Amino acid sequence: MGILFTRLFSSLFGNKEARILVLGLDNAGKTTILYRLQMGEVVSTIPTIGFNVETVQYKNIKFQVWDLGGQTSIRPYWRCYFPNTQAIIYVVDSSDTDRLAIAKDEFHAILEDLPGALDDAAVTEALELHKIKSRQWAIFKTSATKGEGLFEGLDWLSNTLKSGSG
Repeated sequence: MGILFTRLFSSLFGNKEARILVLGLDNAGKTTILYRLQMGEVVSTIPTIGFNVETVQYKNIKFQVWDLGGQTSIRPYWRCYFPNTQAIIYVVDSSDTDRLAIAKDEFHAILEDLPGALDDAAVTEALELHKIKSRQWAIFKTSATKGEGLFEGLDWLSNTLKSGSG
């Protein structure tokens, strides 16, 4: 009965659930972002071995957020989490200039594993996003520790998922 009520309530008020993956190189800030969104504060973290999963309610969308470890040995397993995923948040530490090329390569490898996931958008030279012509994407300048830009990114993601183009 509870499940029926939840589904009825959700259909009446437009609640939606979405599975989101947070990916990026190790030490990019993925876990800090996850817990900033979930608890509203910065939490001291250690490198993620495996994954963290949390539910984040934002507006009328309940995000099941999977924060996957970004170490070199873990990255090949990211693709195992792609099925039934509505969006990927790819985190890049722009101050880690020595590894921007690796971040770019990993990002493009993800896109090759996700045919037809997104459409066209703007350009970012560091990740060669200007080469992506058939996918929707956006970049938001964020600070996980200060909380800047996180909700703007979620607003964009919420609107994209609501419109059915995500």
